[in-house]
Amino acid sequence: MDWDKLRIFHAVADAGSLTHAGESLHLSQSAVSRQIRALEESLSATLFHRHARGLILTEQGELLFDATSSMAKRLDAAAARIRDSEDEVFGELRVTTTTGFGTMWLAPRLATLYQQYPDLRIDLMLEERVLDLPMREADVAIRMKEPSQADLIRKRLMVIRMQLFASPQYLEERGRPKTLDDLRQHRIICQQTGAAQVAAGARIVQEILAQEPASTLKVNNYFGVLQGVLNNLGIGVLPEYLTPDFPHLERVIPGFESEEVPVFLAYPEELRHSKRVSAFRDFVMDEVMAHRRNVRE
Repeated sequence: MDWDKLRIFHAVADAGSLTHAGESLHLSQSAVSRQIRALEESLSATLFHRHARGLILTEQGELLFDATSSMAKRLDAAAARIRDSEDEVFGELRVTTTTGFGTMWLAPRLATLYQQYPDLRIDLMLEERVLDLPMREADVAIRMKEPSQADLIRKRLMVIRMQLFASPQYLEERGRPKTLDDLRQHRIICQQTGAAQVAAGARIVQEILAQEPASTLKVNNYFGVLQGVLNNLGIGVLPEYLTPDFPHLERVIPGFESEEVPVFLAYPEELRHSKRVSAFRDFVMDEVMAHRRNVRE
């Protein structure tokens, strides 16, 4: 198959539109259309269903798009290794982590990394789904359990626990619970038990909800739980790593918490010598050490 036609096909499949693909490729819509027709003729297959709102891949198109996506990821990996032969740290670094850790711990600290490496471009992907690092869905991952994928370099960063927090204003208005039984008189803010989250978080939420609290607010990520707590809506189930950044929040029932949850940083073996990955790894390790000092103090 013609490599150039495959490149154009991949752009069209990714954009879902001849017009948008043409803009990214700096080609006219008619030129893109001719290349797609030529590719379909060479394969004796229809790759797209055309309709008024854009293009949808056929079954044969899906198969080809899977192949071109794998090719694109491998080319990205090769380009990254070539760029990393340079002495300077620059270019794109794709980092994936959970919504909670990414919004409440990592993102607020990135200014330090950008000050040191202003030409670095971070693509921060926040989702609970575990991305495939060997297939280059991301360059670096920070996850709440040890990665099981092969050919990964992994580093244990810290352990966290889920605890109960509330604002002083809420506790002054509604009282400070001393036992789990006291939670029946309060509003509990937590993740939905069926939402993707660490098992320790789900277990502690189930134990709290078993007390049948007077009211609940369920959110599908910890950032939403934090916003509810900051706005005096109730008692939230949150990770302990937020305490240095929100020192005014009060711990509720201090003896009650989840079991330990390990936090790991991981990246593919093939990026071992990447200067961008090394810079990000060292930055995270420095911030973890600073975080530990803040917690102790």
